[in-house]
Amino acid sequence: MQHFLSIDDIDSLADWVKAARAIKIDPLQSKFLGRDKTIGLLFFNNSLRTRLSTQKAAMNLGMDVIVMNFGNEGWALEYGDGTIMDQGTSEHIKEAAQVVSQYCDIIGLRAFASLTDKEKDEAEMVLNGFRKYASVPIVNLESSVGHPLQAMTDALTMAENSTKAKPKVVLSWAPHPRALPHAVANSFVQMMRLQNADFVITHPEGYDLNPRITKNIKIEYDQKKAFENADFVYVKNWSSYLNYGMVLNQDPSWMITKEKLGDAKFMHCLPVRRNVVVEDAVLESDRSLVIEQANNRTYAAQLVLKKILEHLK
Repeated sequence: MQHFLSIDDIDSLADWVKAARAIKIDPLQSKFLGRDKTIGLLFFNNSLRTRLSTQKAAMNLGMDVIVMNFGNEGWALEYGDGTIMDQGTSEHIKEAAQVVSQYCDIIGLRAFASLTDKEKDEAEMVLNGFRKYASVPIVNLESSVGHPLQAMTDALTMAENSTKAKPKVVLSWAPHPRALPHAVANSFVQMMRLQNADFVITHPEGYDLNPRITKNIKIEYDQKKAFENADFVYVKNWSSYLNYGMVLNQDPSWMITKEKLGDAKFMHCLPVRRNVVVEDAVLESDRSLVIEQANNRTYAAQLVLKKILEHLK
């Protein structure tokens, strides 16, 4: 595998989950694979789990790690061709990507959506700019429209906790005080297409995701109905796609409660706003998988890096 940019780079989800589970049993099984190799992690946005889990994964493989909070430590980058750079940007992606490639064998990138310009966000200027001009493999640590590492983590977590051949999985919107991107939800939907599951998306009207991503997937506007007989409830806020980046409502009745959850397992990528997105009683119950999900981030990242390192050999 040359790059890991989206769910489409997973050739067999079942095989990847099996491989990730094997890594989890023995994380140091390939501790010399990345010897004398360096990964550069460039964060244009804040991170806790993604940063630490990817560092840990790289260290488990024997790699050296360079981390840069590019959003406030690097020069403001320009992405357009033929641009006269007499305004706020100081360095062009063409030079930046080539320079970083000289220092690193793999580059990991995290760059959120602006939620102000749908066309620019969907063009994935940061991710695609580095892919175009860098000479080393690129790993998506969350981009404007996707978070494939999180989705791989979620697949691993569900595999470990599923007791049915075909579980019912619900992706539910929940309220949040500010506008959030679609990346986690998008990749979760794309990952669920590869699963043998009864999959339902539930959200208030007006919060439909990109219709190209949710095509032919069941959407239920009644949250209570969607939750009936659910085995897993994956919760995430996202802003409007049609009215791009807007918060149309903050309906508190969509918050996840222990009563609503019933016997289902609760999943969330974290960070989560307690008693806004989900009540304390859910997070502190034995139905919550959020800490396990966070732990599995390391093994999902380690699998991706292992596949890329094997390609580099």
